[in-house]
Amino acid sequence: MPPPVLHLEKVGRCYRQADVPLEVLRGVDFSLWAGQSVALVAPSGAGKSTLLHIAGLLEKPDAGEVFVGDQPTSHMADDERTALRRDSIGFVYQFHHLLPEFTAIENVILPQMIHGLPRKEAETRAREILDYLGLGVRLKHRPSELSGGEQQRVAIARAVANRPGVLLADEPTGNLDLHTADHVFEALSTLVKATGLAALIATHNMDLAQRMNRRVTLCDGQVVELA
Repeated sequence: MPPPVLHLEKVGRCYRQADVPLEVLRGVDFSLWAGQSVALVAPSGAGKSTLLHIAGLLEKPDAGEVFVGDQPTSHMADDERTALRRDSIGFVYQFHHLLPEFTAIENVILPQMIHGLPRKEAETRAREILDYLGLGVRLKHRPSELSGGEQQRVAIARAVANRPGVLLADEPTGNLDLHTADHVFEALSTLVKATGLAALIATHNMDLAQRMNRRVTLCDGQVVELA
């Protein structure tokens, strides 16, 4: 088996509430491979967002190590972590966070230009991804002119525009009705299969979770595989 594209080894995270320690993650071991979609299913407050933030290098663990590819990250400087996150990890949240003054295609072009890609190449790739996600006729529409499902598909396109190896999604269909959520999930699944992305998706929707390659939960601060 090839090495994982993301690996958490003995990861711990503890917060303090009124001087009382709250241990959210306790020695978490978790690996994610290219082309694999994994559902993270757990009740609110179990630590799903904390796990995603640590996996995405947005937050440092108190113990253990996060490997992106074969690179340990805990002792990296902030600018190194930022560069690795920008190059290797895409994020999709429950709310799309699109820039309201820009069109759908501009929202996907901008992160690529920030990454250093010339505008012409960035526009070609943005058009290809949005076309693939069924938004070819909505390229010039601003977020306020798009439906909720369309907004999330633009957010997915933006997240993968720089060709990350890992996609982390925190309840990406949580604000959508069941029909629209199913449509967005299908678009996301198709993209994962087509590009070889590794995706970790936090969701409360068990029907969607059952359609992923693996399902995991958080139990007593540790990641546990589900059948």
